[in-house]
Amino acid sequence: MTSENKGAAQLTTAMMLSGTLGVFVVESGASPFNVVFFRVLFGALALGSYVVARGWLRGHGFTPRTLGLTVLGGVFIVFNWLLLFQSYENTSISVATVVYHTQPFYVVLLGALLFRERLTAAKVGWVAVAFAGLILVSGVTPGDFTSGGSYVVGVGQALLAALLYGLSTVVTKRVTGVRPHLIAFVQVLVGIPLLLPFADFGAMRGEGADWGWLVGLGVIHTGVMYVLLYAAYAKLPTAKIAVLAFVYPAVAMVMDWAVYGHHIGLVQALGVPLIVLASLKVTLPRSPRTPAAAPAPRTAAQPPEAASRTATPAGCEA
Repeated sequence: MTSENKGAAQLTTAMMLSGTLGVFVVESGASPFNVVFFRVLFGALALGSYVVARGWLRGHGFTPRTLGLTVLGGVFIVFNWLLLFQSYENTSISVATVVYHTQPFYVVLLGALLFRERLTAAKVGWVAVAFAGLILVSGVTPGDFTSGGSYVVGVGQALLAALLYGLSTVVTKRVTGVRPHLIAFVQVLVGIPLLLPFADFGAMRGEGADWGWLVGLGVIHTGVMYVLLYAAYAKLPTAKIAVLAFVYPAVAMVMDWAVYGHHIGLVQALGVPLIVLASLKVTLPRSPRTPAAAPAPRTAAQPPEAASRTATPAGCEA
């Protein structure tokens, strides 16, 4: 198996795991605050064990500036998860996931707004196409706004979650010379003190087997999935990463249908290819010859493979 094929298998596995995230969240039976708290707790234990075992805490490469950016990105990531999991409750896993997959467009818009990155007319056009698809997928009607139902709130939560993910991505892109595993480890660590005041430990008593779902969110969907993602990114061109990222929402919709009987309607389904096409047009390199993103500059204490890719790649995971 070639290195690129191995990377494709790793990324596909990671995206398939990400697609089962919603089932783990719902089946845990815990509140969104508790779900995110225990995800970051068990996720920090899993990622921390991995980076310690690899000896990566020595010569970590953080500076006060990059550590501060990493912590800020972690705050965005934690609240992004919280809003996404709340959106599952108010809409469905399928709708929330597809709406959430508008992340790449926020990354483009935020990069232009905050860091004056070049925004072409073509990209603006594809963003408009994506949001047309979003309107169709959301299934929101004028009556939903007047009735004050939770469905509109859920769609808004998924959109806000995507915006926070985009903010985390553009901030974390500025962190260079640090392994992405260490960036992710710090970001989940941030969530422990951040959510501890809101965690309801009393509600967790006697949940029994439900703890397995929470442990799975931390160990599988945070520890194992991140390790697979970063191993894959080092082997794959940007174009293949962008395409394989859509395994995540596809699996999420299948799981939502298979486990809960939820599915999007025909009109909603028409919006999915619009979002997929626009996302690929925005994410893919302008030319097939464009190389994958180059590794960030490495510090003297780090080997070449320590160069960091973005720890929260747009549109790739929840």
